[in-house]
Amino acid sequence: MTAVDERIRWGIAGTGLIAGEFARDLALVADAELVAVGSRGTARAAAFGDEFAVPRRHGSYEALAADPGVDVVYVASPHSAHLAHTLLFLGAGKHVLCEKPLALSAAQVARMQAAATDAGRFLMEAVWSRFTPAYRLMLELVAAGEIGDVLLVEAEFGFRAPFDPAHRLFDPALGGGSILDIGIYPVQLAHLLLGAPDQVAVAGVVGSTGVDEHVVAALRYGTGALAVAKSSLRADLPGTARITGTLGAIEFPTAMWAPDTLLVRSPTRVPHGGPDPGGATRIDAPLTGIGLHYQVRHVHDRLRAGHLDSDVLPPAESLRIAETLDRIRESLGVRYPADAPEPGTVTAGGQGGG
Repeated sequence: MTAVDERIRWGIAGTGLIAGEFARDLALVADAELVAVGSRGTARAAAFGDEFAVPRRHGSYEALAADPGVDVVYVASPHSAHLAHTLLFLGAGKHVLCEKPLALSAAQVARMQAAATDAGRFLMEAVWSRFTPAYRLMLELVAAGEIGDVLLVEAEFGFRAPFDPAHRLFDPALGGGSILDIGIYPVQLAHLLLGAPDQVAVAGVVGSTGVDEHVVAALRYGTGALAVAKSSLRADLPGTARITGTLGAIEFPTAMWAPDTLLVRSPTRVPHGGPDPGGATRIDAPLTGIGLHYQVRHVHDRLRAGHLDSDVLPPAESLRIAETLDRIRESLGVRYPADAPEPGTVTAGGQGGG
C-alpha cells in the first residue's frame, strides 16, 4: 500500500454532477491526488479533466481500470452500473469507494463484497452523511445518554423532479425511483441508530414508468422502537430528521443528509443560541467544502492501517441496508430488469432461464 508520507492516487469513474462535487472536495484532502478520470467517451473525460485539472483522461472505464497509476477509484456512474463498474475496478486491483446505493439489490451488493474479498481490495459504500461532523456529534450525544434510549427515528428527503421517462430517476432499467436515489438517506439513518428492522410497512405511489415516486416506510424493531423514512420525487420535503428518546430528542433542522446544525432537547442542557419555544440547545457543526471529503479521509485512514473495509460502514451494514431497500421496493411491487434471475440460476419455483 502507499507509504504514509505519500499521496493516495484517485481516479473518478463518471463525469456527472456528483463526480464534479467529489473532485472539488477531494482537493481539500492533503494526501489525496486526483490523477485520472474515466467516462464513456473521450470528449466527456477531456472536458472533466480540463475543469478539474486531471492529468489523465480515459475515454472508457476499461482504460481507467488499466491505469497503473490509480490506487482508488470513486465510482460515480448511475447506480444501475455500480455492479459492473465495481467488479471491473476490483478485478483490476483497485480499491473502490462506490456511490450510494452500493447496488440495485442486496444480491448485487453481496456479489460486489465477495469480489472485494477475493481481490483483497477495499470496498465501501459512499454514504457520506455518516462521516460529517454533525453525524459524529449526534452519535456521541446518543452514546452519552443525552436523550435516553432511542424510541423513534424520523427522516425525509424529497424534491420535485420534472417527469422524463428517459431520465435515470424514472427509468426502471437505470434503477429509477425515490427509494434508491434519496430514500437511502433516511433508511441508513434508521439503521445507524436502530439496526435492521424486524418489520417493514410501506405506503407509496408508483408512477407510470413503474418506479416509486412518493413513499413512506415505517420500520418496526423488536425493542419496540420505530422509524419513519419518507422519500419523494413529487414533493419538496423539508429534509429534516428527528431522533426521539426516552429523555429528549436530537434534530437535524435542515439537510439531514449533510446537516451543519443540531438541535438538542435534553433535560441536562440549558437552551441557548437564540429564541426557541421548544427549549432546544443549538449546536453548530459546520461543514468544510460540500462534505464529501470526510469519507475520503476515512478511506485513507483505513488503507494506511491495512484494513480492507470500514468500521463506520462495514460490509454487513451495507448489505443490511440493501435488504431493507429491497423489502420496501418489494412491498410496492417495484421491479427492475436487473432483478430477473441470471441464466442458469435455480429459483424457488424451479430452474432459471437457459
